[in-house]
Amino acid sequence: MRKSLTAVAAIAVAMVAMMAAISHASAASAAAGCRVNYVVTSQWTGGFHADIAVTNLGDVVNGWTLRFAFPAVDQRLTQTWSATWAQAGQQVSATNLGWNATLGTNGSANIGFVGSWSGSNPIPASFTLNGVTCTGGVLPSVTPTRTTTPPVADYPAIVTWLSPTAGAVYTTPGTVPLAATA
Repeated sequence: MRKSLTAVAAIAVAMVAMMAAISHASAASAAAGCRVNYVVTSQWTGGFHADIAVTNLGDVVNGWTLRFAFPAVDQRLTQTWSATWAQAGQQVSATNLGWNATLGTNGSANIGFVGSWSGSNPIPASFTLNGVTCTGGVLPSVTPTRTTTPPVADYPAIVTWLSPTAGAVYTTPGTVPLAATA
């Protein structure tokens, strides 16, 4: 019994350490930064043409999505190019096509659309590239911190979960039997 509890405890510690290592690895992503140049090149009553230059200022990006929100509720995409565009309410996204998926450092993608409006046609206030706000600068990369390795048992543990079984139903108040072998 004592070896079983020791093995279960060792597995639990190893799982927690693995989850911590994964979270540190995801925090150690490449430096990120971008710049967006949104230009209304022409405008007429009820419509406009916008060109957008998306520039990656960080490490190479392979696959990207630009997101922004139209400030006015009546602004709509009507014709688009050089990206896969989607609009839900005021929220707009543009996702790369196969030929412009890779943006090297200081690499740009030029995309655009024709839109409609009534009332006013304000310019979007902010843009994100793959979830990172485009500020015109680069966010610092995160250096991973080294964690200590948890102790590992000197023998392999095979754990079999016995109870509760899948689909078991228990009513309250009551107890739920927990059982495992290692």
